[in-house]
Amino acid sequence: MLGQFTEEFGRRRIDSITSEETFSFLAFLTGAKKQSTRYSRCAHLRAFFNHILDRYQLNFTNPCDSLIIKRVFRPARIGIRTVVGRETVDEIIYTTLKIRDRLIMELQARAGMRIGEVLKLTGNDIDSVKVTIRNPKSGREQETVFLTRRISERLRNYISDRNIGSDERIFPMSYNGARLVVKRAGRSRGLNLTPHDLRRHAATFASRSGVPLEVVSKIILRHRNLSTTQRYLGKVSESEAASWIDRIYE
Repeated sequence: MLGQFTEEFGRRRIDSITSEETFSFLAFLTGAKKQSTRYSRCAHLRAFFNHILDRYQLNFTNPCDSLIIKRVFRPARIGIRTVVGRETVDEIIYTTLKIRDRLIMELQARAGMRIGEVLKLTGNDIDSVKVTIRNPKSGREQETVFLTRRISERLRNYISDRNIGSDERIFPMSYNGARLVVKRAGRSRGLNLTPHDLRRHAATFASRSGVPLEVVSKIILRHRNLSTTQRYLGKVSESEAASWIDRIYE
C-alpha cells in the first residue's frame, strides 16, 4: 500500500497532502473490499503519517484523522469471539512433534506475537528473554516482546542446532505455510484454528490470570488503545463467571 501511496504522492511535500486527497486515495485503494480491510488500510496509512510526524517533529495534522475518514474507514463491528481454552492450547502445542511448528505456535500463544512478526524474526532479534520486532504494525521503529525462559531457551537451541545466521530468518516460510501449520494442528483437535486465535488466547489467558489490562494491552499485544485490546478478550461463560466469584469470596 505504501508503494502505491509513494507513486501517488511521492513528489509532494508530505504536509501538503490534504484529507480530501487522502480520502480519495483510500476510497480508490479499498473499493468494495470488506470493512475490516478498509479500516486496516486506513490504520496503516495513519500509522505511517504518525511515524513521520514523530520522527521528524513536523507540525501538521494527520490527514487520516479527519471526521469523514474516521466515519467511512471505521473498524468493522466484531462479534464476541470464542477463545480457545488453556487446556486445549496446551494439548495442541505439547503434541506437536516438529520443533519448528511448536515454536511458531508458542510465540503466538505464549507471547502474543502476530504470525507476520514471527516469520520476520532473525537471529539478531533474539536477546535472552526478549525479542525485538523491527518495523512493527504500529508504525514505531521497533517493539519488544517478552518470552518465558523455556521458550527462549528452545528458540536459541533451535537457532544453534540449525546454524541459522544472525541475519537469516529463523522461520523461512510463507504466511500461508505458517497458517497451514496452525490449521493442521487445530484440526487434530477438531478445531478451525487460525494464527490470530493463538494471539487472542495469549491476551485472554493473561487477563483471566489476573494480569492488569494495561499490561495485556501495552506489553503483550502492544496496542495503542485499551479499547482495541478489549475486543480481543473472549466471552466469559456463566460457569466461568460463577467460578471466578467463588474464588474471590471463598
